[in-house]
Amino acid sequence: MASGESILELVDRQRERPLEEQLALLANITGDFASSLDIDETLNTALHRFLLHMSAEAASVFLLESDGTELVCHKCAGPVEISGLRLDASQGVVGKCVRNNACQMIRDVREEPDFSRSVDADTGFVTRSILCVPLVVKGQSIGAIELINKLGGDGLFNEQDRDLVTALAGAASLAIHNARMAKALVEQERIRRELELAREIQRKLLPPPGGPEFPVCGINIPALEVSGDFYDFLELPDGRIYFNVADVSGKGMNAALLMAKTSSLLRCLVKTCDDVGELMSRVNDELCETATHGMFVTIVSGFIEPEGDVLTISNAGHQAPLFHHPDGHFEEVAGGGPPLGIIARTEFPVVSMKLAGGSLYLFTDGVTESSVTPGKHLDVGGLQRLIEDATNFRGFQRLERIIAELCGPGRVQHDDITMMLIERPVN
Repeated sequence: MASGESILELVDRQRERPLEEQLALLANITGDFASSLDIDETLNTALHRFLLHMSAEAASVFLLESDGTELVCHKCAGPVEISGLRLDASQGVVGKCVRNNACQMIRDVREEPDFSRSVDADTGFVTRSILCVPLVVKGQSIGAIELINKLGGDGLFNEQDRDLVTALAGAASLAIHNARMAKALVEQERIRRELELAREIQRKLLPPPGGPEFPVCGINIPALEVSGDFYDFLELPDGRIYFNVADVSGKGMNAALLMAKTSSLLRCLVKTCDDVGELMSRVNDELCETATHGMFVTIVSGFIEPEGDVLTISNAGHQAPLFHHPDGHFEEVAGGGPPLGIIARTEFPVVSMKLAGGSLYLFTDGVTESSVTPGKHLDVGGLQRLIEDATNFRGFQRLERIIAELCGPGRVQHDDITMMLIERPVN
């Protein structure tokens, strides 16, 4: 179709067909495209109309897939079923049509070097002539309509056939584009709803606040819809308090699923396991059996003894907790083993410490890798300064104050942020 040429001008050149017939064909096919977003059903109807009005033996629609490297037959009409057929986009008449964004009218395939005979050989169909017109959206080919073997007369497609199919291809291209856009929007909405549900489930996995006299509080701020970080604490029947802060490798739904599984395992096993090192080993073995794609979990886990001042802690590849002594100096609680889910049958060492009026901070790398100053990570030193600036606040309010500095206006959060504070309330 020449630049600036209208569909009516193309129709007017179709002298072999009555004008009413051509207009009826255009109206019917464009109406079908406009009235339905079910592109498969619409293409099927359109192809059968092509066969009838263009007097062709077979017709098919090929669309580009696999990042433009393959042409896939989405619909076909005629004596041979080739739906699903995949062709190399760089070969054949259809490939040439799409590659050059130009109509290919082959009057005798025996004289066409680009014609591939493999489909005929596989199906027993005999191709004699081809009319192939590109499907174009915003100047880019997305596929092609192919008609095969003109019936009647000399058995060859002519210029009038080409012009009419070109006009119809314009309507088909727009319909396919609109259907794809509609499908993408539906898929985005489905994913959004699923992520909202996943986020709500994750939120409910976090423990409720323990009250002003409870020695543990935590906060989690996801960077995306779902988080790979988690924390937990619960009081056990014997008076001990269990706690953990963890970070799952990766982001997105896979990390969220592994987070939920690990959190649930810990909640279940801690009720029958008195030693935090053994608890970590048992969870690690379970994750080693089922973790996929090289995913793992870093975690700090421990117990607060019933006396309330002694903690036992085990670290599996996580950032060292930070202890703020009553005299103001900071100490990293070192020691630990590899992340969970990497090496089975691993022993995890346990360290003991006393609070003695101090405060223990557990956190994920989303905290220390935050950027309070543009282009510079906070690091442990920066976290210490934020803690010192917030010492006048107690418990959860102190955590909120610190997190507010990390997620303030103009700051971009690149990772999940999770912090936990363990200290005995001051009466």
